[in-house]
Amino acid sequence: MVRVAFAVSLCALVAGCGVPRIPGITPYKPEIQQGNYLSQDLVAQVKPGMTREQVRFLMGTPLLTDIFHADRWDYVYWREAENGKRETRRVALFFSENKLQRIEGDIASPAAGR
Repeated sequence: MVRVAFAVSLCALVAGCGVPRIPGITPYKPEIQQGNYLSQDLVAQVKPGMTREQVRFLMGTPLLTDIFHADRWDYVYWREAENGKRETRRVALFFSENKLQRIEGDIASPAAGR
């Protein structure tokens, strides 16, 4: 009797893990966004020579700040749409003496090379 009860409960647990698929009906998948949204227009406003406070005002608080590299801020943006398509952007800002020196990453400012 104990074996039968165990087998029935095991089957019930395993059956609860699966979701039946109904053709034409899909479950709702929300759009997932992580990090700071980075657009070309936003990064174009950031210019070398700006202070940390000015950069933080424009782009927000950086997602990553390394205690070993205090003069580097990393902005990472990751988004997964409902259809499963992923979009990733990364920008690294380098400071020297509290002033922005250069910008590196997926979206670069036109003034970054100057």
